[in-house]
Amino acid sequence: MSYLYATSEPDSRRLGLDAAASAVRRGDLVVLPTDTAYGVGTDAFNPQGIAKLLAAKGRGRDFPLPVLVGSPSTLDGLTYAVSGPARRLVEAFWPGALTVVVRHAPSLAWDLGDAEGKVALRMPLHPVALELLRTTGPLAVTSANVSGSPVPVSAPEAQDQLGDAVAVYLDAGPSQVGLPSTIVDASGETPYLLRPGAIEVDTLREVCPDLVVDDA
Repeated sequence: MSYLYATSEPDSRRLGLDAAASAVRRGDLVVLPTDTAYGVGTDAFNPQGIAKLLAAKGRGRDFPLPVLVGSPSTLDGLTYAVSGPARRLVEAFWPGALTVVVRHAPSLAWDLGDAEGKVALRMPLHPVALELLRTTGPLAVTSANVSGSPVPVSAPEAQDQLGDAVAVYLDAGPSQVGLPSTIVDASGETPYLLRPGAIEVDTLREVCPDLVVDDA
């Protein structure tokens, strides 16, 4: 059975965030709002939670899960080394709609899929998401839809697709952007655009002029 909490009301928001944090600690799934669209997530370090997330999505290990964090300082704790481009991008666009791919620290006890030593990190610009993340720590989060179905921009849309596979839905109203985050691979010295999204290439190049974009 799943529960939906409206975060627009203070009491419901507090109850919802407490319930979501408890669900994460159990290795269950939660749906949370972000600045781009709604995401479904779990403890990034809990193998059972990761397995539930992949099953709910209908997704295999060949699509590694991204991770949301609640602070830019978390970048240093999760990575082996932070390249100059990665550092500049994070300073310019976090919190916000930019996902940065970096090399994660080999000592981390997580398994997010076949990521070849890399992880996609983002700090969302949404107060509900940030409040949850600062309680739970890093969450493996992907769009709150079944693979191949439309990406939801509201909690009820996510609930229609994921149902009772998710323990807690945090409803903050419709997403304001509705576009996916822009993804840049900054694991090396030359940043590479992996997916266009809410942040435009010209804006990224103001920070990283050497950004490589495949125009094919």
